[in-house]
Amino acid sequence: MENQTNQLTDIVQTLVLNAPVQKVWNAVATSEGIAAWFMPNNFKPELGYEFHLEAGPFGKSPCKVTELDEPNRLTINWGKDWFLRFDLKDLEGKTEFTLTHGGWDIEKVTEFGQPHAQVREIMAQGWSGMGPKLRAYVEA
Repeated sequence: MENQTNQLTDIVQTLVLNAPVQKVWNAVATSEGIAAWFMPNNFKPELGYEFHLEAGPFGKSPCKVTELDEPNRLTINWGKDWFLRFDLKDLEGKTEFTLTHGGWDIEKVTEFGQPHAQVREIMAQGWSGMGPKLRAYVEA
């Protein structure tokens, strides 16, 4: 039991969007696109770029671009512990979009003192709500 991991499972959501891969990429890998369905930000699609998500009552959340492979994958570090990864797969005019939110650790708390286990549940529900927003944005 002792060497069991403290990791909580990643939040993973996959959607098939009725939009071409480049349009979905523009929605998830540009500042304007991210603001339309997720949060206001000062993102730039540059490897190593440090930016902030405007997390409402939680203030500016620091992020950094760690992987950039247009139009297939974007990975960012979010806050002190998390990563967000957007994977896109071209399905001949449609796009399979997979969001992975990881870095959860049962031993850790957020910058605001909330246990990861608690925040993970809130975020899992939040991401469920984001899917329809992204869909509406790219399928418009």
